[in-house]
Amino acid sequence: MTTSSQQKNYALPIIMMILLFGMISFVTNLAAPMGIVLKNQFQVSNFLGIMGNMANFIAYAVMGIPGGILLTKIGYKKTALLAIAIGFIGVGIQYLSGHSGDAGFYVYLIGAFVAGFSMCLLNTVVNPMLNTLGGGGNKGNQLIQVGGSFNSIMATLTPILVGVLIGEATKAQITDVFPVMYIAMAVFALAFVVLWAVKIPEPNEEKSNEKLGDLMAGALKFRHFVLGAIAIFVYVGLEVGTPGILNLFLSDPNAGGIDTTTAGFVVGTYWFLMLIGRLVGASIGGKVSSKIMLTVASASGLVLVLCGIFSSTSSLVSMPVLQQTTTGISFGLTQVPITAVFFVLVGLCTSIMWGGIFNLAVEGLGKYLAAASGIFMVLVCGGGILPAIQGYIADVAGYLPSYWVVVACLAYLLFYALVGSKNVNKDIPVD
Repeated sequence: MTTSSQQKNYALPIIMMILLFGMISFVTNLAAPMGIVLKNQFQVSNFLGIMGNMANFIAYAVMGIPGGILLTKIGYKKTALLAIAIGFIGVGIQYLSGHSGDAGFYVYLIGAFVAGFSMCLLNTVVNPMLNTLGGGGNKGNQLIQVGGSFNSIMATLTPILVGVLIGEATKAQITDVFPVMYIAMAVFALAFVVLWAVKIPEPNEEKSNEKLGDLMAGALKFRHFVLGAIAIFVYVGLEVGTPGILNLFLSDPNAGGIDTTTAGFVVGTYWFLMLIGRLVGASIGGKVSSKIMLTVASASGLVLVLCGIFSSTSSLVSMPVLQQTTTGISFGLTQVPITAVFFVLVGLCTSIMWGGIFNLAVEGLGKYLAAASGIFMVLVCGGGILPAIQGYIADVAGYLPSYWVVVACLAYLLFYALVGSKNVNKDIPVD
């Protein structure tokens, strides 16, 4: 079979994997705006409203390492099919929560937890799968970049779409968001059928004779990796918590005082800026070191968040965003608290942090790299734990004081970039 015919045969699964790349972001970022729905429909606190987000990310702590083991046992295609099936079930349970009466809150949390299993498994599959389907090398990397860009686009659209569907926050119901769940289940079903029917290659990876437990223990001997793993926990927490709490703040009539639809568009801008930041980061990544990029991003993020905390919520500025009008969706200016502008701009800073932290943390690990990646996946659960803590503080002390959690996170990342990322264990054999 010729190379051109192989590429033709793989065109459909490539499209499906890119769609799944986007679905990871679509389903994951659904949890934050759903906090507005849960908060108002069931009259719960900000802490409980954001529990769906926590349930989604805690699944990473449970499935991270087993997911890697599963990958080695049944292969990438079967793991992807299993992840897609679990994702369909997870979103399906969330759909059923809209028909569960007073128990709907708990049914939704179960659905978010199950969906989290799917997102964790998909995260372990889509990158190497796209690389393989592209034939590796520059083409494979290009497909991964396309998938990452689509991931950011879906992250931008999710809060916007949910905001449009919800309308008035005080009347929000889970049933309002059903169209989003229909879309998610349809994409999962289509992707499952396509991947089941098409023969695709398995990524070729060298197998180690050492036990996974020994490899993980070896990775944990490196100080810069341990501190980097904590940095990943911290990073995902601030990446999710910054826009998540902002959405709750803006939609609260007693705080931001903005309608839910507009709040969704404002928060969507945060994710759009992450897309811009990733594109810029990719273009300069070959010339600027990960250490410098992470240092600048962390320091800039600190300045922006501190400005947001100490700004007056009564001071309004015009912010360029997509917005809903009587004639449809258009781009224009909308009045928002200046605090929101500072928090939205943090998206530019968080955009390049994952890659920077990962590169610094795994440098010099050699044979321990795969095991280290599994540990990283477990610590993605920070995206659920830290926003929940931030939500609790928002209930007790207010929305703006809750952002001191984000300040602490950024301060740690700045420390890691400047000090903690240095490999001081070069004497450990890695061959």
